[in-house]
Amino acid sequence: MIRPMNASTIGRNSGLDTLRALAILLVFANHYMIFVSGQPTFGWVSEIGWAGVDLFFALSGYLIGNQILSGIRKEQAGTERFSLARFYARRLLRTLPNFYAVLALYALWPAMRGASELPPLWKFLTFTQNIDLRPGTAFSHAWSLCVEEQFYFLLPALALGIAMLRKSLAWAWLTVAGALLAGMAVRSHLWSGLSEAELGSAHYYTQIYYASWCRFDELVCGVALALLKNYHSAVWTRITAYGNWTLAAGVALTALTGHYLLEDHFGYTMTVYGYPLLGLSFCLLLLAALSPGSVLQRWRVPGAASLALWSYAIYLTHKQLCVLLRAPLEEQGWGPESWQALLIMGAASALVGWLLYLCVETPFMKLRDRYVPSNYANSSRSRQTVTA
Repeated sequence: MIRPMNASTIGRNSGLDTLRALAILLVFANHYMIFVSGQPTFGWVSEIGWAGVDLFFALSGYLIGNQILSGIRKEQAGTERFSLARFYARRLLRTLPNFYAVLALYALWPAMRGASELPPLWKFLTFTQNIDLRPGTAFSHAWSLCVEEQFYFLLPALALGIAMLRKSLAWAWLTVAGALLAGMAVRSHLWSGLSEAELGSAHYYTQIYYASWCRFDELVCGVALALLKNYHSAVWTRITAYGNWTLAAGVALTALTGHYLLEDHFGYTMTVYGYPLLGLSFCLLLLAALSPGSVLQRWRVPGAASLALWSYAIYLTHKQLCVLLRAPLEEQGWGPESWQALLIMGAASALVGWLLYLCVETPFMKLRDRYVPSNYANSSRSRQTVTA
């Protein structure tokens, strides 16, 4: 899932904020159907809402890939020295505080996990909880964070390795293509080993949907977009000059892919090819958001910036919060399909997300900005020189 950049240190992009807000709304709609109402409360949006996680993946792949690749490019130009240690420190200061705060609630407050079993804590602490994960366990939605963290630790080492070996850009693009093809091959192999009864079952989710080796597609597509921006500037300039056309293409391909996923999410074709298609669809939307003249970048959707800023905190807390609210709301005669329950649960999810962002995330972001202001090894010294 994407983690928004600190608004105090960089300018915000309205298009990216809109996509982040859309992603968390999709996830909310899907989780509400699965864990609260038991039916598609928001229609087809509830059924396809799981793709919000994939949109977060694409956003994460681009934003983190852009940080790493721009850092490597500056180091190659001799203007900065990219620090892997600083990159990891900034990532961990960004992701761990909120995650550990919510994990502590699951571990120390039995009501938070209800009747669900909490997997061993070491799986969360090592970001391996998604491997062999059984659906229905407590804090199961942290699987996507595990996939992202594994990717964050793998990508810099791989990118720096290619750069240090002084390989051409062709090697970078071959790595991107190889990663996508490998994911498709693995899913094809695993799908072929499932019986018809296991398609769409818990076994499918454990073997394919949650597994890291099956779920890097959108992250890789995001990195490909960052590679295009940093090393093919002429092509990037030409493409981003047609932002509205890119937006139209992205919306059309997203709708088409979503249609086929709704029809046959667990079939062979969409299991193998659906995730790369989502990655391509979302990258077209990202391109539109990054295009200066596009409607997506110029249109400031009311509330989108706030939802984007709190999206990580909302993602971690909203599912179980709504589960806990269901019983007391039903006692008041407000079932999960009522407008009162929808309004209260939606507002509560935003409020708790904001509180977590304010009380946990913000203080650690200030610490990060003070002690690890950038990914570059000479950033502190440069800042001290300027200050002096």
